[in-house]
Amino acid sequence: MGLAMSEHAPDAAASNGTSSIDFSVPHSSRVWNYWLGGEDNYAADRAAGDEVIDTIPDIPVGARAERAFLNRVIRHLVLDAGIRQFLDVGTGLPTMDNTHEVAQDLAPESRIVYVDNDPLVMLHARALLSSTLEGPTDYVEADLRDPETILQKSARTLDFSRPVGLMLLGVVNHIMDSEESYRLVARLVEALPAGSHLALTHSTAEVHGEPMLRVMREMNERGGTPIRARTRQEIEGYFEGLELLEPGVVSCSLWRPEPTGLGTPPEVYLFGGVGRVG
Repeated sequence: MGLAMSEHAPDAAASNGTSSIDFSVPHSSRVWNYWLGGEDNYAADRAAGDEVIDTIPDIPVGARAERAFLNRVIRHLVLDAGIRQFLDVGTGLPTMDNTHEVAQDLAPESRIVYVDNDPLVMLHARALLSSTLEGPTDYVEADLRDPETILQKSARTLDFSRPVGLMLLGVVNHIMDSEESYRLVARLVEALPAGSHLALTHSTAEVHGEPMLRVMREMNERGGTPIRARTRQEIEGYFEGLELLEPGVVSCSLWRPEPTGLGTPPEVYLFGGVGRVG
């Protein structure tokens, strides 16, 4: 992306208000950007990403599968559920087919709020994510652990008396304490009116087993963003009280895949699902 700063440009970083960011420590958003083929990452992120690929070569495949999942989910929410508002928490660095691009391509009046706790993500989001004239896009710098701030600031753009698509893609797996993670998701869902939907993806070790758990331990030991795996049953717990849409919690690649004539897609290490607020 055009505004990507290199690790050799401290003056540019400082002038953009990111001088306090430690680029020597890998960050999940930037590692993810690297796996997706983006340019907004640094040497530490690429080194961490390559170490994971050495153990689990299909890691980038899973990243792309989750992005395709997002695309299919938004299409369903806009075209079938009639949703015109989206709250995307833990959005990460802009890449391709971002939430507002998919939604506003289908319904230009769609309103989107992006939330992330990484100042670099917010810097790039504000600079690169242009919206339609009909549908505003807003950006909130906040942590998933502070749902009250998320809801309060999102209300500047979103009308919480009307259905909202809550997108929690690859963010809950950074909350290490399970009780806390369930409580945080439930608080956000609690604020949504009937007809809203929760779309959630989460890392799991059910595909790769111990190698995935080992990779996560090693990444945590490097000092990057903490991450953990949960089982399919644990992930289903985030949809408690919601109408879980078919096919339930499955590999992102298997959630209503587009027919390709190439057979059933392989499972990836990210499981996801969509639930409707009754």
